[in-house]
Parts: sequence; structure tokens; C-alpha cells
Amino acid sequence: MIRAITGAVLAAFPAFAGPIGYAQATGYFKKDSRPTLYQPLNLLDGRDNTAWCSPTADTLNDHLTFGFKAIEQISELRISTGNNFSADTWAQFGRAKKLELKTNRTSKSFEVKDERGMQTITFDPPIEGTYFTLEVLDQYPADDPDSPVCLTDVIFVAGGKPASGAYLGTKLKYDKQTAQVMGTWFAGYDDKPDRFLSFFLDGTFRYSYEPYDTQKYQPKDVTGEYDVSPGRMTFQIGKTKKSAKMNLDANTKKGGMMVVFEGELPEDLKQTFRSVP
Repeated sequence: MIRAITGAVLAAFPAFAGPIGYAQATGYFKKDSRPTLYQPLNLLDGRDNTAWCSPTADTLNDHLTFGFKAIEQISELRISTGNNFSADTWAQFGRAKKLELKTNRTSKSFEVKDERGMQTITFDPPIEGTYFTLEVLDQYPADDPDSPVCLTDVIFVAGGKPASGAYLGTKLKYDKQTAQVMGTWFAGYDDKPDRFLSFFLDGTFRYSYEPYDTQKYQPKDVTGEYDVSPGRMTFQIGKTKKSAKMNLDANTKKGGMMVVFEGELPEDLKQTFRSVP
């Protein structure tokens, strides 16, 4: 069951759940000329003066992905649609109307009203996963129908506690190098990846091997810290620090990016990781 609750303003968020790991987008408005203005991390700060906006008025080829460090049961989404900075920006940009939230196992579609402020979508039973994809399927058009479509906030709630908000502070600032890798990368079979490498906004990473045949192969989990510099990454795993050359390639079969690390790293990381499953 999905239930929508609308209201101009929600009360201050309570103590939070485990923080969200990242927000990424296939693209956004003015990404090359003003990369900080409409970046996807704006969706996590719980503020009206920042927003994510799609590259164009056509959102069908674009989506947002949100990741967590562990499996979360999401009972609510608190969504502020449009660019809610002012009445003028509200009219100048399109507003999301129908959206779909997906994990690798399930999907839920829902609609929000064309009004400013937070709207709460509830899921009963909750949606479970470590990463979630959000797509805008339909929109309320702007005064100019060719204008991009915006969302001001997307707040995930688990167990009644929001996973993001203003408390994330400086962690939500745009960093050009980190933006190249932040999110989940996939390795293994096409369309059925079994290896996942996630880079989070707090400077930590998680690699997991999730074999389909658990009787023959053992799952594996590696966590640590990372740092990005031009063309290189540093991995801190326990007391061991390793530096690796990073090769990015924009020519994967299904679009997106591909990354390969070269250096004295664990064999698990010496693979070709894709930005799309």
C-alpha cells in the first residue's frame, strides 16, 4: 500500500537513522557550466534553497540513485517537488508529478501534488534495499514547457527516522574528484552483477561479493576509507593503505562509465566495474 500525505511544512526532523551514503544522477541541469548549482546531493539537505533539476524537459532518459551502507527498510519518502527556492523558480521549472522508486527486487510508482512543501509517501510494507533508483515518469510543466524538471528534496525514512537532512552539513559540498566515483559500481555478469563497489559521501567505501551460488562460493565484504585525486585513488583497509591508478572509460555497452584500478590492491578490486548494472 502507498499513501500520500501533503502539507506545507513538516515539523523538524527527529533523531536520524543511519545516514544515507550518496545521491547520484545520470545528469543534471548546467552540470558542466555550474556543477554545484543543481547537483543531486542538494536533494539530501532538507532545505528549500537547493534543488536537483534534470538536464532537459525530457526526464525519461535520466534517473537518480540513492545508496546506503547497509540494507535499509524504507517506510516513507518525504518529497518536495519542483524548485522551491521562490515562487518565481517554482513557475520557471517543471515539477515532478509521477515517480517510480525501484530496487533490484521491487518497484513502486506514485504521484505527488503540484504544491510547494514536503509531501510524505508511505510504503506498507516497507521497501528494502541498499540502493534505490528514482525516476520521474511524468511532470507538471513550467511556464516554458522546455524547462528542466526539478525536485527540491528526497528524504528517505527508516523506522520513523530520516536518513538525511541539514545535519550532513559540509559532507554535501560538491567535490569534482569525488563526484566522478561516488555511487555504486557493478561487476560480474551483464544484467546480473554479483560484485558491488560503493563510494560514500563521508569518504568510506564498501565492496561486497554476493554470489548467486552460495553453496559453492562464499559472500565477501570489505570496507575502508578512500581518497580521490586526478587519475588515482587511495584505499585504506584496516591499517593498510594502497594507491591505485584509476582508468575511466565512457564506452560501456549500456552507456555510463567503466572504471579499472591498477596497483597492489586486493584482487577483488582489480576488476572492471560499471556505473550501470
